[in-house]
Amino acid sequence: MNDSKRFDTKVQELKYKVLREVARHAYNGDLLESLMDIPKEIIPGKKPTTRCCVYKERAIVGDRIKMAMGGDRSNHNIIQVIETACDECPVGGYEVTSACRGCLSHRCEQACKRGAISFDEHQKAKIDKTKCVECGRCSAVCPYSAIHNYQRPCQSACKVKAIDMNDQNIAVVNNDKCISCGSCVYMCPFGAIMDASFIVDVIELIKKSQKNTRYKTYAIVAPAISSQFTYASLGQVVSGLKALGFYHVIETALGADLVAWEESKEIEERGLITSSCCPAFVSYISKAFPAMADRISSNPSPMVRLGMLIKQTDPTAKVIFIGPCTAKKMEFQRPDSRPYVDGVLTFEELQAIFDSKDIELGSLKEDVLDNASYFGRIFARSGGLSEAAVQAAKERGSDLVISPTVCNGIEDCKKALLLASKGLLKSNFIEGMACMGGCIGGAGCLTHEEKDKSEVDRYGRLALEKTIKDAISIAQEI
Repeated sequence: MNDSKRFDTKVQELKYKVLREVARHAYNGDLLESLMDIPKEIIPGKKPTTRCCVYKERAIVGDRIKMAMGGDRSNHNIIQVIETACDECPVGGYEVTSACRGCLSHRCEQACKRGAISFDEHQKAKIDKTKCVECGRCSAVCPYSAIHNYQRPCQSACKVKAIDMNDQNIAVVNNDKCISCGSCVYMCPFGAIMDASFIVDVIELIKKSQKNTRYKTYAIVAPAISSQFTYASLGQVVSGLKALGFYHVIETALGADLVAWEESKEIEERGLITSSCCPAFVSYISKAFPAMADRISSNPSPMVRLGMLIKQTDPTAKVIFIGPCTAKKMEFQRPDSRPYVDGVLTFEELQAIFDSKDIELGSLKEDVLDNASYFGRIFARSGGLSEAAVQAAKERGSDLVISPTVCNGIEDCKKALLLASKGLLKSNFIEGMACMGGCIGGAGCLTHEEKDKSEVDRYGRLALEKTIKDAISIAQEI
């Protein structure tokens, strides 16, 4: 299949090519010897590029290779900037455009508390950048929408304002604010912001498990996989994972069933709680609303919960989570998660590994993935977690009325947390999803076209014969 058909942008395609070649050489055991050759393999000859020359392009590919090998390991954040790739996008802030009509009302001047608005001889507005604090009041009141905020794409994508600029106008990630959601990674037009990859670490674990029978590698796949790999069936993807060397493939949705069951109990016992499934949302609470941190559910995420279950059965197991989420790469490194999960891959990275081994999913026989209930599977989309918690309470025979607030994206999360922190939220459960649409909108997806939640629901309905209680009983057999 043509690589460009799998991805939305050339940036995403280039990232994939680097991951694929790094994975190929990691499997072959000659990665270190091949580091100098990979940029030439990906950017051959002297063909035109978006940079000044092919040599700078290759240098940037070299930095992408470093990110594919784990990035700057001294930086605890997996969202990192490739300085050589940052194209110094214009930094304008609020500017008056030609749409300004030089009107009489001068609402922009009245709205500005800093005296930054003045007018020329034609009564056209001007902004004094030495006084402007980028509050946006002038833009909000202009009847002609003539004042525009020219932000860098990474800054406009980041809803927690974690992107700063250094003295050279190179983007800098503020780790104190960043929640590792990856929005900036996808939106940067030059691919200058990337999520560090653990693809080499995972490949080494798989290779060792094939040589050493003392432990096995388990792939636990997120339910958002139902909207990925559209050129093959889910059963073929499962077969592909086993062809890579994974001993067993299990739905993370089973962990979601376990979490939903316990979550319904905790709401009954504690009153208002927030979900703990989205690591970016949990990080956002801790960083932006620390007073609400004691309201975070004490349950681990489905990824960690399933990892716990597997390792209770097989203490030597190596557990690799595969999903759409860059923030999971941060979560699995937390001290409370690290004992249960040994690595994280995004769907982008999984595609690169498949192709590095020349595995054609469409030609494989179908295997089975049938562990979870409908309700565990719909965790992949916004609102699914709340529906599962309501169902769990019903199956438990509880009289609890769960009144959820479903937050679709980090801006919704902010509104709900503000209300809750002031005691004004009329809910007993906040479901927070940092990505629009839920996990199906994650930064590590193969494609970021708007996802229809019906794909997830369709996948969920394949397990309708199971209740959450049925799925939990299956968990005892893992």
